[in-house]
Amino acid sequence: MRRARLGFGAIALVALVAMVVSGCGGGSSSGSGTIELSFWDGQTQRAHKVVEELVEEFNKSHPKIHVSTNSGGVTSDTMLPKVTAGLQAGSYPDIAYIFGSDLANLAKSEKLLDLTEATEDGELEWSKFDKVARETATVEGKVRAVPSLVESLGVVYNKKLFEEAGIPFPKEGWNWDEFREDAIKLTNSSTGVVGTAWPATGDEDTTWRIWPMVWQLGGEVVAPDGEKVGYEGEPGLKSLTLIDELAKAHALYLDTSAGSERINQVFNAGKLGMAMAGNWALPEFIEGGVDYGVAEMPSFSSEPITIAGPDVWAIFDHGDEERSKAAIEFIAWFTAPKQNLRWDEASGSLPTRTDVAELPGYAAYLKRLPHLESFIENLKNARVRPTITQYPEISKAMGKAVSEMLYARSSPEEALNGAVEGGNAALSSTGVP
Repeated sequence: MRRARLGFGAIALVALVAMVVSGCGGGSSSGSGTIELSFWDGQTQRAHKVVEELVEEFNKSHPKIHVSTNSGGVTSDTMLPKVTAGLQAGSYPDIAYIFGSDLANLAKSEKLLDLTEATEDGELEWSKFDKVARETATVEGKVRAVPSLVESLGVVYNKKLFEEAGIPFPKEGWNWDEFREDAIKLTNSSTGVVGTAWPATGDEDTTWRIWPMVWQLGGEVVAPDGEKVGYEGEPGLKSLTLIDELAKAHALYLDTSAGSERINQVFNAGKLGMAMAGNWALPEFIEGGVDYGVAEMPSFSSEPITIAGPDVWAIFDHGDEERSKAAIEFIAWFTAPKQNLRWDEASGSLPTRTDVAELPGYAAYLKRLPHLESFIENLKNARVRPTITQYPEISKAMGKAVSEMLYARSSPEEALNGAVEGGNAALSSTGVP
């Protein structure tokens, strides 16, 4: 599920699995003069197949560099603990797929290359990458990775259910009051239809959907001074109150499955009116035969601010300058326009580069996923989570607060107090409430 890409790992647990990955790194300079690189792409099925095809093309056209995609079966969801344990064990890849929200913590390692110089001297065509993707790949003003995938959040709605309920389709510029009213009208206990859904696992999947609401109300994840969270007061309370109102009206399907997989299943079954989802969900909805539409995120203001979830290619230092240069050369090739479009199609990503729209195959890419243009267009309204080491703990505090409120264990006010207290503790010097 593409949704899982917006999560993050538990960096504190990786020491427990360090022995498991010993010897799994690979990559070196061979005796023949060929530089061997290990590439942990973390993909499955079609996306991994396309990665293998591209790597084979690169190897044929670059005889002095050989890239291997043998990563021992590691997927994107398990990438952070395996990479970090590998760093501890001295056996790690040259290149790995990393969730954007994990990058700041990974950047604490001296083994993660600083790519700032490579972007300045033209080795990497930095200005061609989408703005939100560049922001996620930048930590404390330094480029620490290369964008690999971009997603944005919108509202996918079931046209048939809207028509049966006599509700007009969402229009551009709609607001959260309209969203709430539509969700309540769509909810029908006799048919088992629920208006909308929210992940209730208490993890990042529960958290990240609330940030666009906070931003629309003038709040931030972290206040400008960096010393406290920026969602205290109206931004947090009004956002939580709206979610609470939907839950009390029984207009929310609460998903407790890993990665919120059941939301898409319920939508495909014709039992969910609206899903706050991203472009990653479209292939599944198409396979499910749902006649769907896509709307921008509702707003509390005149700006339909949404959230983007970019992920990155991280390049690691093995103490060999030529090897590092070879890794950068490979990623520069892999993310060049023609290769990048093939990767975007296979991975379900929005264009990570602005110049892929000029390619002959771009129109076919759009046609393959109806309404994909809505998510691409929505990127201009997108913001990203702060790339800071404290974000996982801030998210954990917010996720726990939202989950408890969804199950009526706390009021919006109590939930906000808990989220603020936990977030501020994460930003404090001790990190202890």
